[in-house]
Amino acid sequence: MANVVVHDWQGKESGKASLDLKVAKETSAADLLHRAVVRQLANARQGTASTLTRAEVAGGGRKPYKQKGTGRARQGSIRTPLKPGGGVVFGPKPRSYELAMNRKERRLALRTALMSRVADIVAVKGFGSELDTPKTKEITAALGRFGIQADTKVLLILDNASEAVRLSVRNLEKVRLIAADQLNVFDLLHASKLVVSEEALAKIQEVYGDV
Repeated sequence: MANVVVHDWQGKESGKASLDLKVAKETSAADLLHRAVVRQLANARQGTASTLTRAEVAGGGRKPYKQKGTGRARQGSIRTPLKPGGGVVFGPKPRSYELAMNRKERRLALRTALMSRVADIVAVKGFGSELDTPKTKEITAALGRFGIQADTKVLLILDNASEAVRLSVRNLEKVRLIAADQLNVFDLLHASKLVVSEEALAKIQEVYGDV
């Protein structure tokens, strides 16, 4: 179990919250997280790269010149891979890069990744609840009050973020907003700081707390 200090919108301590998630064993955690990240990045690939073989390139149906008597190497087509504009040998074709990982392993990797970042979690009570209209400057100022520098990679985890918060965060290049029930291993490990609303902590415990 890990205890997290909860701040209010002004950056002052307003209480504590706990997070109790089952994690992988220390001996297997690194391997589990590595496989989870590789799987996520591989599954994000489109796999649409495609080249034409010599059979698919247009043209080349006529023999360029006669077989003998020219002093040149014999050629049957101008679309041979040896010539510019010809087919590609062993080039890429559309394919799926998806890797399999069972559900229990995926959820265990997610819990392990989150608990490994407990020291970098900044919990906030009612994050952005005071915003009625989109104001990026307000979000930047709030992050500053939480002790987060402007160039820090931040993962903002909220439960049912308001439209004002979504529009305010959209302009911040270093800040990524994600729902509490849609976490992923890469984002958890990639960010330098995790800003989590108190409501999102409760949601995470509810969704990912099961074994």
